[in-house]
Amino acid sequence: MVVEVPVERAGTMRLHVATPDAERAAGAGIMVFQEAFGVNDHMRDVARSFADLGLLAVVPELYHRAGIAEVPYSDMAAAVRVMNETITRDGLVDDIGATVKWLGVSAGLGPERLAAVGFCMGGRVSFIANAHHPLAAAIDFYGSITPAALDLADKQLGPLLLFWAGLDEYIRPEGTRKAADALNEAKKDFTEVTFSHADHGFFCDRRPAVYNANAARQAWSLSREFLATRGLLSSTSAT
Repeated sequence: MVVEVPVERAGTMRLHVATPDAERAAGAGIMVFQEAFGVNDHMRDVARSFADLGLLAVVPELYHRAGIAEVPYSDMAAAVRVMNETITRDGLVDDIGATVKWLGVSAGLGPERLAAVGFCMGGRVSFIANAHHPLAAAIDFYGSITPAALDLADKQLGPLLLFWAGLDEYIRPEGTRKAADALNEAKKDFTEVTFSHADHGFFCDRRPAVYNANAARQAWSLSREFLATRGLLSSTSAT
């Protein structure tokens, strides 16, 4: 299902919604934030996987100001260009707010029953969301938070799960250390996991060059457990 929601100063934005089966519904939701390549079949598949766990999953089209939803995996230069020309923190805050509002109005889910998860660019968006709304949990898959969002470390409201890739050429160890140091200094609740033999984008099975099945499987298991410990999954979905 696709719905349109109003966004302050930006017209409307489309949300791709994956709804859980009634018998599995956990009474909670998750915002799924896109990679630099936009909202494509992979992002919608991720949302459906979370819906299979009982969560109402929504994927906002963060490139709506550019009038596009996605960029082909084959055109990294275009993805970087659209991201740099379209994405601003103020715009993201508005987009996140519109998504949170829709979940509240349409599904009765307040921030305390919501999580965020993001991949690549979306990992940083998840971090931003967690600084502006009291979420139950936030997950960042290889999303750089230094230096673009490091100032938000002391504003994190919900517990964090951070996944890094040891072979990542975009997010180097010095960047992950700065993030951990800032979160530790702010005494925030966070867990970080580094998959030493995985590369940036390891969760995306649509990109054979970077996909790492073992790392993806472990990261999914850890994410599910993380959400379960925050009370967001039903007992049947958590096992």
